[in-house]
Amino acid sequence: MYIQYTSGDKYEKIVLSQQHYDSSIIPFQRGDIVDARGTVLATSVDVYNVILDCKVLNARDEKIEGAKKTTVELVDDCFEEIDKEKLTTQLEDHPKSQYFVLAKRVPYEEMAEFQEKVESEEYKDKVFGIWFEKEYIRQYPYSTLAASTIGYASSGNVGVIGLENKYSNVLNGVNGRTYGYLNSDSNLEQTTVDATNGNNIILSLDVNIQTIAENAIREWNEETLAQWNADHPDDYRSQGSLHTAALVMNPNNGEIYAMAQYPSFDLNNPRDLSAYYSEEQVAEMSEEDKMDKLNKIWQNFAITYTYEPGSTFKPFTVAMGLETGVLSGNETYFCDGGEMITGYPRLVKCVAYTKGGHGTQTIADALSNSCNDALMQMVRVIGPETFADYQSIFGFGQKTGIDLTGEASTAGLIYSRDDLGSAINLATNSFGQNFNTTMIQLGTGFCSLINGGNLYEPHLVTKITDPNGNTVSEIEPTILKKTISSEVSDLMRGYLEYVVSDGTGKTAGVEGYTIGGKTGTAEKLPRGNRKYLVSFIGFAPTDNPELVVYVIVDEPAVDDQAHSSFAQQIVHNIFEQALPYLGVESSLTEEQEAEAAAALTEHAQQVLSPDEGGTEDTPEGEDSTADPNATPDNGNEDNE
Repeated sequence: MYIQYTSGDKYEKIVLSQQHYDSSIIPFQRGDIVDARGTVLATSVDVYNVILDCKVLNARDEKIEGAKKTTVELVDDCFEEIDKEKLTTQLEDHPKSQYFVLAKRVPYEEMAEFQEKVESEEYKDKVFGIWFEKEYIRQYPYSTLAASTIGYASSGNVGVIGLENKYSNVLNGVNGRTYGYLNSDSNLEQTTVDATNGNNIILSLDVNIQTIAENAIREWNEETLAQWNADHPDDYRSQGSLHTAALVMNPNNGEIYAMAQYPSFDLNNPRDLSAYYSEEQVAEMSEEDKMDKLNKIWQNFAITYTYEPGSTFKPFTVAMGLETGVLSGNETYFCDGGEMITGYPRLVKCVAYTKGGHGTQTIADALSNSCNDALMQMVRVIGPETFADYQSIFGFGQKTGIDLTGEASTAGLIYSRDDLGSAINLATNSFGQNFNTTMIQLGTGFCSLINGGNLYEPHLVTKITDPNGNTVSEIEPTILKKTISSEVSDLMRGYLEYVVSDGTGKTAGVEGYTIGGKTGTAEKLPRGNRKYLVSFIGFAPTDNPELVVYVIVDEPAVDDQAHSSFAQQIVHNIFEQALPYLGVESSLTEEQEAEAAAALTEHAQQVLSPDEGGTEDTPEGEDSTADPNATPDNGNEDNE
């Protein structure tokens, strides 16, 4: 009585402040990820936890006959996730409990149906003790589309990989709160501070181009896999390649239209391994093994994997010679099948070694025929210092700064000036061997070769908007440096167009469009294992490039992997659909377009022979080089 008399108000305030319902969190809604055309790729949808207050329901049942029975039946009718028996047991065993979660994350539709019935004449003033906690879950409407690029967010709005991770602070908002306090008359008052929802990020990525790229990759892999398993019944495989990846960019501002890869995963269920392993295999895995395999699946090939680029690097060697003036463009070279390099005991062979060489080659011929011999002769006059300087100018050995987490560093994967003083290192580097790059690094540098010499920082996010759609900030294109002059860039476009029109890149061509590009076939380490990473990087139209497409096929499931035609075929399919979609006009008449479509159908039904644009980097070429032990080591098996 003394405590109540002297300190009643004080303890009343303490008791009231400790009631759980005096303070509750209002969750914020994480911002959306939206493509260039306004298509939502990631969003947060509201869901509800169903809460039972046993004390309230039991108390009401004593005053209103049948309240408990009616409430239990309506809850059971509206929510499939709720066990009626469990609900009844909770009411009986814990009659004073005021907070018991009956179901988590039920959809809005179920909650709304329940609320509507509670307010109807049939149930009005007969249902008690049920309330809802609102929260949000991340949802990805396109499931597997651009999975590694978009990434996903775990519970608690934590971005795990991709854009969800890189822009997590932008996408997240601030929770609100409803709380109680005592006014001067000791009456409990309630106030609400609303949540601040997160901002949205708008991408350069285009769902339609992303879909085109993913379909082209998937179709090639499915067809290749089916053919392999049909031809090799005793050597069943589950994938058409170890990896296949496509990068589609706007060469004039660094924007990325598509970043696709195979295999992929479902963003709505990112920890599901059933698409890659059987139930028995998954059951035998430790948690550490599972995470290791998941991390490999989640990796974005275009930015995390390093590899030797092969002949797709040859245009860079030519460009550095032209830019410094040591090459005029009028040179000719004689290819007799290979070069003897000072201090190296074996012939470094050209791709035409078995045919006795290419003979006399202009610079255009050297690129068109992918002549290693001519490139080695060019790099001798370019020299190690200039070669090293221009590798740096083009961005090799450096991170691009793309707005994604996880970009691999290639700083230790290229030769220094001193290392390039070795004639064999300089020779093999000239045609893209014995140093490593990433897709985003080579693709970004290549854009500068054909856009007039501007090296743009690659990026995916173009704008940030608030929850009402108002622009918070815009991300302008950033020119990092000038690589070559516009005059040299003009020459390079012409040379690379010749590769597709008359050289090793014919398979990538599309009727009605001028396309340029370069093939690549690099034998992986250890040399002699007959495993190859084949590629093609192309652009269109050649007079005013609007699109760059770069495709890599890592260890295609074929007996003879050393043909870039596999990558060219995918590039062809992407260009064929993406160019009309972007409004790039074809030079064909309607009649010619119909004939071209018919020819394409016939072409697709045939198996490409090695001579159809894919023989340039044969095993006789790029495997006969320096000792593999001399290759820079990044401590990573992906340095192959």
